[in-house]
Order: sequence, then C-alpha cells, then structure tokens
Amino acid sequence: MKKKTFILIGGGCLLAGMIEAKQTKPNVIIIYTDDHGTLDANCFGAPDLCTPNIDSLAAHGVRFTQFYAAPVSSASRASLLTGQYTKRAGLTGNAGWTGLPLHKETLAERMRKNGYQTACIGKWHLGSWKEYAPNSRGFDYFWGFRGGCVDSYSHFYYWGGPNMHDLWRNEQEIYEPGKFFTAETLKEAKGFIKDRDKERPFFLYWAVNIPHYPLQPSEKWLEYYSKLPNPRRMYAAFVSTFDDYLGELRTFLASQGLDKNTILIFQSDNGHSTEVRTFGGGGYCGDYRGGKFSLFEGGIRVPAIVSWPGHFPQGEVRDQIAMNIDWFPTIAEICEMDTEGLELDGKSLVPLIKGSMLQSPHETLHFDFDNQWAVRNGDWKLINNAIDVFPNDKNKVIEGLYLTNLKENPAESENLKDKYPEKVKELLVLREQYEKSLPKEIKKK
Repeated sequence: MKKKTFILIGGGCLLAGMIEAKQTKPNVIIIYTDDHGTLDANCFGAPDLCTPNIDSLAAHGVRFTQFYAAPVSSASRASLLTGQYTKRAGLTGNAGWTGLPLHKETLAERMRKNGYQTACIGKWHLGSWKEYAPNSRGFDYFWGFRGGCVDSYSHFYYWGGPNMHDLWRNEQEIYEPGKFFTAETLKEAKGFIKDRDKERPFFLYWAVNIPHYPLQPSEKWLEYYSKLPNPRRMYAAFVSTFDDYLGELRTFLASQGLDKNTILIFQSDNGHSTEVRTFGGGGYCGDYRGGKFSLFEGGIRVPAIVSWPGHFPQGEVRDQIAMNIDWFPTIAEICEMDTEGLELDGKSLVPLIKGSMLQSPHETLHFDFDNQWAVRNGDWKLINNAIDVFPNDKNKVIEGLYLTNLKENPAESENLKDKYPEKVKELLVLREQYEKSLPKEIKKK
C-alpha cells in the first residue's frame, strides 16, 4: 500500500513516486482554525466572502453541514485530541498554566506509538506548563504559542498582564519580532514536511490562530473588503488572509508529490466571537443563534471539510450529525491503528464520508462548558443555563432548561420545555446516563 497523507483542516515527480513506494501508512494533517463562524466561507453560505481555497477544498472533498465542537478553544482542542466529550476529557473551559489532564492519551501519542512523526504548529492552549505542553503530549516538534492568543507580530499576550511573551520552538522560548505569525507557521509546516524521514508517515496538527482576535489581516484583503462595514470588514479580511495560506499549503503539497495521497480535514474550533477585542462581532452564522461561549448552534456548529482525492467522494455534502471527537477514530481506522485502552466517544466517519452510511453514527451528542450543558438527540436539543451572546461581551444566561427542535426552528428562538415536558424528561434521562458513564473523579466536579 502506498503511504497516504491526511490533512485536517478542521489543498510527481519521479522522486516523489519513489518516496511513496516506501511509505506504508497515510500521513495526517489537521488544520484547525480559531473562532471561525458557522457559515464563514463562500461554500458554506457567506455570499460576501472570497474564500477560493476553502471552496476548492470542498469541491475536492466532502463538506459537513451539521458538524459540532465545543464552544471554546481549549475544550474543543481537548475533544479533538482525545476523541472524548469535553467533560470526559476533563476540560470543559479554557486552559491556563494547567489544562488537558496528564493521564489523557492524545491522538499524537497514539500516532507516535504507531510509527508516525508528529508536529504541532500554531496554537496549543491545552496547558502552558512544561508537562502540559505539546512536546510532553505526543508531539516530536512544536512551534507556536502555548496560551490562548498572541499579537501576530510581537507574539505577546497582552490580556493577562504586561510583558507576557509566548513563542516557542519545542521547549525553548524564541523571539521573532515583526514576523507575521501565520506566515511563520506555514514556513514551519513546510520545513517539517521537507525534513521528515521519508520512509515514515507524519502527523501534522496545524492550529491556525485566524480569525481569532487581534484581527490583523493583510492589506490586500482590507482593500478588497473596503466597502464592507466594520466589524465584518476586519473579520472577512482575516478569513481571506487564512484562505491564502491554505492555498499555499495545498500548492506546496502538490509540489512535493503529496497532493494525491493526502487527506485534508478542515474545521473551526468553535463559533465566531462577539468579544470586545474582535470589535463586537464580524462572524456569520446565518439564522443560527449564538456564537463563541454559547451552546446555541452558532457557538458549536462549525465549518468542516474532509478531502482525499481518489479515495473519498468529491464535491459532496453530508447533512448528518458529526463532531470533532470523530476524527480520532476516523484516523485510527484509515491508518490501521488500534484503539485498545481508549474510551472514545467519537465514531469513525469513514462509512459516512464514503456514502455507504445514510444515518449519522450518533444518536446523541453531549456538550459541557463551565455551568452550561446540552444534549442533542435527533432533532431535539436540551440546554441547561444557556448563554446568549451579544456584542462586546454583554452576554446573558438563560437560567434553567431550554428545549429546542432544530428541524422545526433552527434559530432556536422559542423555548419548548413547557410545550413538550415528556421530551424534556427523555433528554434528562440521556444526560443522567451520560453523567453516570463518567469516572468518579469527574462526577464530583
């Protein structure tokens, strides 16, 4: 079997052909954008955005319309790398000095055990102390920042106190003032791919910090969107800035003879931000309610695409429910890795992607963020203490239970709990069963 390459986003020469002949397992690249809104690409329904490379990826792959993640950065990344719901993963909010519990095995650790070279390039946000950092969690190589965000040019984190510089190569702090962070991550990704052992497969987790604040788009795109009102103009320009780098990555893969044996998976970590530091908004989720921090659809329904030309369908759409916890078992199946000893909540999406499965692999999904929780079963969703987000951090908590039917009312504008009390009871039972399945130490929290 030739070596294949996965790219999770979430793009021959004779030498390349010779290299492929030596490879026996697929490569994997995960591309994770940051605070990228539910519908924020032209192919997802944003008519004002220019995203030719995201659109091209969808045209050469499978696009998901009901793909889910946690509503905040760290919790989402914990689920991605463990294949577990946030509460089981042990991180339902954002990380600080500590983060993803040390006893949790990551996707990178499992892949390294199976012979993969591993790299995390970009944003980490699963714990800043050395024992929580990427090199301690299965990644052979790390270049990026350990915390939640940095200025793209100074690489300082200005919002947790003065003078907090956060840029690392492996365990060494480095200084690259004036260099645009995302451009540098792409250089690092190319270098990792070029310098790898060509006889071994690689796993690259490219955690892009766009369109998270501070919004620092290229001048070219600011000019292109000059007629859009702010904050949409700044946000749109930043999304298109990322789109350029995505295109550059795919071009690079083709130049290395890796485009035909590469799976690309692209997705966002959570919905768009309405925080003060992102000018109060700018993202687009259509009629869906909510955004980052919220368990309404705008906070947890994210753009996602998977592409593997020659192996997966091209230009197709999957409306079935799926989630970021599913990438771990999906990759494990395709890369022929066992999942022994792992308690995965995710399900392999291979049958769904290929079209041999008509239904979602999930009957029920569970969500937790701080004091919020939600359970979705079929078209029904029950949220407890739902956060309703508004521009400039003026968020409000809707205390108690909030029942919606996403088929009948995708905008979640009406609380149906009094109209359908039996459905509330049914979903509460599912929540209780899930909580009983958690380890004792997690139940106490």
